[in-house]
Amino acid sequence: MRIIFMGTSEFAVLPLEHLILNQYQVVAVYTQPDKPAGRGRSLAYPPVKRAALTWNLPVMQLPSLKKAEVVTQLAEFHPDVIVVAAFGQILPPSVLEIPRYGCINIHPSLLPRFRGASPVAAAILAGDEFTGVSLMLLDRGLDTGPILARAQIPVLGQDTAGSLTAKLSLIAAWLLQDVLVRWVRGELNPQPQDETKATYCSLISKEEGEIDWHLPAIDIWRRVRAFQPWPGCYTWWQGRRLKIIEAVPMPGETTLGAGQVVALGPAMGESKAAFGIHTGDEILRVVKVQLEGKRAISAAEFLRGQREFIGAILPLS
Repeated sequence: MRIIFMGTSEFAVLPLEHLILNQYQVVAVYTQPDKPAGRGRSLAYPPVKRAALTWNLPVMQLPSLKKAEVVTQLAEFHPDVIVVAAFGQILPPSVLEIPRYGCINIHPSLLPRFRGASPVAAAILAGDEFTGVSLMLLDRGLDTGPILARAQIPVLGQDTAGSLTAKLSLIAAWLLQDVLVRWVRGELNPQPQDETKATYCSLISKEEGEIDWHLPAIDIWRRVRAFQPWPGCYTWWQGRRLKIIEAVPMPGETTLGAGQVVALGPAMGESKAAFGIHTGDEILRVVKVQLEGKRAISAAEFLRGQREFIGAILPLS
């Protein structure tokens, strides 16, 4: 089976590598162009490009698939199927029509819930108990095609967008193997999505990471997890960005104003005191932070170097 793989982010790496390890013929890998990254703003490869080059696969980096010459070049690979995972582009009809077995998209949500660009973060933000992976046939809509298979996993209290994406990537890699075999054999009957249950999520902006301390503690806790590793949840301290990397809500109503920092004793499993921040309803216990220009450290270690932090009132948003 001749496969063109289209993907960009880390989520797509394991599905690609499992195709190779299971001896599928990946004839080309399409990914997004390199982008500036880091303080030096030097060009960085997308994760899928790094993986493809490791396996000596042809890599195509095109800002758009709509041009006639691009479609012609793609068709010359004679793919039986195109596998798409976190690619970052909507495939035009001219591309959808090329492969014999269609274009199979791997989406990290239980479609039709959370169609769109940031479904893993959206599941955490919504407080969903479960999320999963959906494999669907691409059509002209945004994640609207019929479903070939789904797999479901729980969303744990310690899950971040990063850790949950890694789990879903592994599940997607295994599910793809099963779907490809059964789809080619004609053993799968694509199921239309229920449009009445469809929800959408958009791209997350860097500005969304700034914490509004008026929000309930549970909402801020979910945002800390949903925005880890990017864009990160942050507040401001002495003119510097202070990232809240790990935190947990504490039961019991707050008695002080939102944004006020208080000292807390050691929690179960902790050997040293930490701090909490009053929110719109409860206290958010902070476990790990990172001050701008510094490494990530525990809340207790941060307090040792910032003793005046206790009692401070942080910007509300």
